[in-house]
Amino acid sequence: MATRKSTAKSNVSAEELLGYYRDMLLIRRFEEKAGQLYGMGLIGGFCHLYIGQEAVVVGLEAAAKEGDKRVTSYRDHGHMLACGMDPKGVMAELTGREGGYSKGKGGSMHMFSKEKHFYGGHGIVGAQVPLGAGLAFSDKYKGNDNVTFTYFGDGAANQGQVYETYNMAMLWDLPVIFVIENNKYAMGTSVQRATKSPSLWERGAAYGIKGEEVDGMDVLAVKAAGEKAVAHCRAGKGPYILEVMTYRYRGHSMSDPAKYRTRDEVQKMRSERDAIEHVRELLLQGKHATEDDLKTIDKDIKAVVNEAAEFSKESPEPALEELWTDIYA
Repeated sequence: MATRKSTAKSNVSAEELLGYYRDMLLIRRFEEKAGQLYGMGLIGGFCHLYIGQEAVVVGLEAAAKEGDKRVTSYRDHGHMLACGMDPKGVMAELTGREGGYSKGKGGSMHMFSKEKHFYGGHGIVGAQVPLGAGLAFSDKYKGNDNVTFTYFGDGAANQGQVYETYNMAMLWDLPVIFVIENNKYAMGTSVQRATKSPSLWERGAAYGIKGEEVDGMDVLAVKAAGEKAVAHCRAGKGPYILEVMTYRYRGHSMSDPAKYRTRDEVQKMRSERDAIEHVRELLLQGKHATEDDLKTIDKDIKAVVNEAAEFSKESPEPALEELWTDIYA
């Protein structure tokens, strides 16, 4: 594993660094377990894993405060765990059980928690972007200083509704952070084949929206950029775009063998740029934790994930009457 320096200028304590390590590791172990359960036929429908992208959402949640909102697409399990949703409820939703966040009716792609201000994973590409602006409009109308993190991918960045939303968000100075999770592939289409723009965040310039590109494999760089974006929005200066350069190790979804890229490409990212290994190195080099400390954290997290998996297997399937609930407001 090649050592690398953090590009961030963010001062963090050893405790915070350990917290980011735990949060990212929880997402990875949870997603690995979800992949296993899918393979066993316990998760039906679609299942999009977040393995490799953990630093994006953990870094941005580190810049958020109580009351801030988040909305994302179908690759949503990591976002839910990062904002503090219960792994048991998330896993039970994946397996379509009553104990899930949407009573087992939403599955992997459609979960929701009003309590944690998580306004859903959305299956329609780009559909969450205008919804994110709507959430931000609500806060602007109420006169508070909350912000909304609106996540979408490099593929969704080519959708027309994204640009309609940019226009309205800037017109009304909405406190929304548009987070482009650029993992280099829209399903199987590389970003080079899908756009002539050298960068995606700069498209906001047409509307006067400020933004920047961020190293999404460095949680401290993401946190530093997130703090800058959040300060911009809280000050009433309107929207901000963060193009977070990240990478997913698995296929687009569990049914994707990912033959559009080489094994070497994935392995190179894993060995040289892994976000969790990076924080692990910082902890060990700074003598903030020992190898044994980190093994204990991994053991504890595996226990949490196993408990969530057991809960999801034991939770009953929804009653047939549930077909008719929550259909109309």
